[in-house]
Amino acid sequence: MTNDILIAVAVLGALGILFAVVLFIVAQKFKVEENPLIDEVADVLPGANCGGCGKAGCRAFAEACVQQGNMEGLRCAPGGDAVAAKVAELLGCAVAQGEPQVAVVRCNPSCKGASRRSNYDGLRSCAFQNTVYTGESGCPFGCLGCGDCVAACQFDAIKMDPETGVPVVDADRCTACGACAKACPRRIIELRNKGRKDRRVFVSCVNKEKGAQARKTCDNACIGCGKCEKVCPMGAITIADNLSYIDFTKCIACRKCVVECPTHAIHDVGFPAPAKKPEAAPAPAPAAPQAAKTTAE
Repeated sequence: MTNDILIAVAVLGALGILFAVVLFIVAQKFKVEENPLIDEVADVLPGANCGGCGKAGCRAFAEACVQQGNMEGLRCAPGGDAVAAKVAELLGCAVAQGEPQVAVVRCNPSCKGASRRSNYDGLRSCAFQNTVYTGESGCPFGCLGCGDCVAACQFDAIKMDPETGVPVVDADRCTACGACAKACPRRIIELRNKGRKDRRVFVSCVNKEKGAQARKTCDNACIGCGKCEKVCPMGAITIADNLSYIDFTKCIACRKCVVECPTHAIHDVGFPAPAKKPEAAPAPAPAAPQAAKTTAE
């Protein structure tokens, strides 16, 4: 009995050694040499794994940079120019400075503008609600208000406004990674250039319905009237599908379109508040007519 146990142990031990040798040989034959530069590039990245670069994560971004040998077409949004400069230094290449961007919400309902026409009682997910429901405001293009964008943001840069039910972006925290834009099924969030002195002008509406119907849904909707397009001196505004759009690469933020828009669908952000006109001094009261003097005769 004892001999049988010893034989079984010896056989299993021999098989284990044999398999270990085979695995070692296979590992050596098929091993992949990894460039140590990938680790160096990965170490300077923020490690957010937000997917804003279009890769699966920071490690995949580092591999793409090293494999390509430069940063052409590759950019880490959360890291910005500072991280790009460090990566370029490691790769031994030059990198063009990118224009800072920020996420903007192109939907502007208000209590008056898009009041609730129904109440949704179901899964709180914009992606799910978009497949089964138009929305509480009745606008088939507007924000659904479930906060998928908030959940997607890893930088705490976006919050839901309790009054309007629409997300609000904190420009100081936003890294323009694009996670919120990808999470929005209605595509109301867009990445745009921050603009000079953080001043930007954009159409805060994505409703493509005809003017009368769009206005019926929301008082603040773009009606595609074309007035903004006519006054723009740079040709930065185009009208397509009953909706105006401002090309931020052409816009000089003159704000003529803001003044011209009849529905206030065009927003200007970062501009100083207009100075209040001094109140005019009240006009002096007219003097009371003096009584005529009579001369006694």
